[in-house]
Amino acid sequence: MLSEEVNTPKQNWFVGAFFSDRDPQDQTARFLAEGVWENGFEDRHLDVVKSMRPGDRIAIKASYVRKHGVPFDTRGHLVSTMAIKATGRVTRNHGDGRRVDVDWNPLEQPREWYFYTGRATIWKVATGSWMSEALIRFAFDNEQQDISRFRNDAAWSKRFGDEDPSPEEDFQWTPFYEELATALLSYKDRRGELLAALQNLQTRHENLNYLTDKDENGVSMPLDDICPFTVFGSFNRGITHAKRTALAGDWAKALGLSTPPPTAFDAIPLLNNQNSWFFSYKPERASGDIDALWDAFEAALSLASSSEDQARIRFAEAYDRARGIRGVGGKLSMGLFWIRPWNFLPLDGQSRRYLKTALMLDGNLFQADGSRYLDILDTLVAKFDDPEYPVHSFPELSWTAFLDPAGRSDEADGDPVELAPPSPTKPYSVADIVLDGCFVSESELTEILARWRSKKNIILQGPPGTGKTWLARRLAYALIGSKDLKSAIRAVQFHPNMSYEDFVRGWRPGSDGKLTLVNGPFLEMVERANAVPEVPHVVLIEEINRGNPVQVFGELLTLIEAGKRSPREALHLAYPRASDETVHVPSNLHIIGTMNLADRSLAIMDLAFRRRFGFVSLAPALNDSWLQWMKAKHNVEVAHLETVRRRFDALNASIRDDSTLGAEFMLGHSFVTPPAEERVDSYVSWFRAVVTTEIAPTLKEYWFEDPSSAEAEVSKLVEGLN
Repeated sequence: MLSEEVNTPKQNWFVGAFFSDRDPQDQTARFLAEGVWENGFEDRHLDVVKSMRPGDRIAIKASYVRKHGVPFDTRGHLVSTMAIKATGRVTRNHGDGRRVDVDWNPLEQPREWYFYTGRATIWKVATGSWMSEALIRFAFDNEQQDISRFRNDAAWSKRFGDEDPSPEEDFQWTPFYEELATALLSYKDRRGELLAALQNLQTRHENLNYLTDKDENGVSMPLDDICPFTVFGSFNRGITHAKRTALAGDWAKALGLSTPPPTAFDAIPLLNNQNSWFFSYKPERASGDIDALWDAFEAALSLASSSEDQARIRFAEAYDRARGIRGVGGKLSMGLFWIRPWNFLPLDGQSRRYLKTALMLDGNLFQADGSRYLDILDTLVAKFDDPEYPVHSFPELSWTAFLDPAGRSDEADGDPVELAPPSPTKPYSVADIVLDGCFVSESELTEILARWRSKKNIILQGPPGTGKTWLARRLAYALIGSKDLKSAIRAVQFHPNMSYEDFVRGWRPGSDGKLTLVNGPFLEMVERANAVPEVPHVVLIEEINRGNPVQVFGELLTLIEAGKRSPREALHLAYPRASDETVHVPSNLHIIGTMNLADRSLAIMDLAFRRRFGFVSLAPALNDSWLQWMKAKHNVEVAHLETVRRRFDALNASIRDDSTLGAEFMLGHSFVTPPAEERVDSYVSWFRAVVTTEIAPTLKEYWFEDPSSAEAEVSKLVEGLN
């Protein structure tokens, strides 16, 4: 029988113990003694605290970074660390957004957890990913962290993994930059010594002579103050790599560093040689400008070492003050990236372009204030943990933006620079799709690819859970020939309100309030494909039949036909930029869509649209390939797999044979296949949870007029499974 009443699932909270707007001291001892946890803010987190419920699990955390004294080789990098200081259960919520009572269980010694750490004072950790579930077991069940698995995850493998990354992806420059920043901080109140070091270096490096002040008459004179970002900018300008290495090395000697200077500077955005300072000449410089830059520098280093809210508040305020200084603006984010490259995002032109076109983070990022900048960091850090996300760190994002053929430039804000050649890409083929966990044979996948190359546009259709989006992305990798060319793929999702203006081109309000004609994702990919004709490009459209495709594509519905992919077939757009502007879809731009056949809300697709696409049907695939993959990947006993397969096939037969449903409503293999990256200690327990939370609700919806049928099918799935 399906349960009509289930226990409310318990939530898991990881909370800080520092007050920010009152006494900024660690409150852990008081919380434990009084059996409480309190929100230290008068106007923050109130709704979040109100959502805590009796029975929820809660842990006091402290976040910081380490380079030494951890149980693995950091290779000179800082590693994000979180100490669990106490755990307990919420016994009462006072409902004021400020206080909950807790039955605490103090720990004799804090337990350190690495890599996957929260960025906020209050962190609600939900189940559903292997990382979050591992953290929950570590904190509340006293399990040990599988450090090796975290080290080798995509988010951290470049720094800490077992396999050596390619030279350009190793980002060997980052430990030096971090150590230099740490050393510079000690000169905040010793700037005279720093200026003396600069004057000494100027005798040996002619390219440092630009660091000379001017008086009100324009007469040159020595600097009487300097900021740390300008020090970094002295070797992050348009000069050769050899000169950068030599200058960085001399700064290191002057400041007592032990890490050797880098010889490669991949992924590092550069300043314009004509605008390399972070402050103005003395006559135009406000008295507090350089102090504000030092404050922003110090606040950034503090934030990189702590996730407490007081560090975030201080940083946002310091960021806004420093960014408002004449001549600073968006350069500040570049400086932050230099001093802590694994913590901060550079908003140089190439990175902004990549964020918008490839990662679909729109908005005027260049004008972002401190709070908005922190929001962007939080969004990206959360996405970096996703193995399917195109990039997994800020250095990788900056490097990928540099390689992006649509946005790559041989200039840094107008100045020629020495650039490293693009790295060779790792090939990807249909064999790799199978290795990734596809249960369609290589021969069938090869046929699908051949059809796609010929037709240019295909749609993967099938029941829910047949892995349509998963396979579509990997087919795109195989078509392109690599997973590394992230900018060659653009994913969008259609919905009932999707319009031509959203997808192709339309008017949008700009930052000045005026309407601007803006290209949508499809025309952006047309431009990319035209710019790099030797590389296949892909537009991946999820739920393509949820919108009105004929309306969304407009006149481009004609141009996407395989036989009309040439300039001679070009047409005028509904919103032209000029009266003579025409557009054609290049032959190296391919479209792949996904379509869920079980969605009852969808209308029959327009026949004219159907003619432009080839259709590939996917079915539930609990075949021998599935069984072998499950056994190898998750170490599941064959007997359990055979039982689940037999019962799941029987369920799908019942759905297929039901006159009110049919084959398009069968459930796909994704329902009974854990993700490759998820650790499953007990497949039977995992399967029972899936039946309860996913399959049962779906069957109740299918047989909403006959609930007894749903109950019977659920009972058949789990009967006798222990």
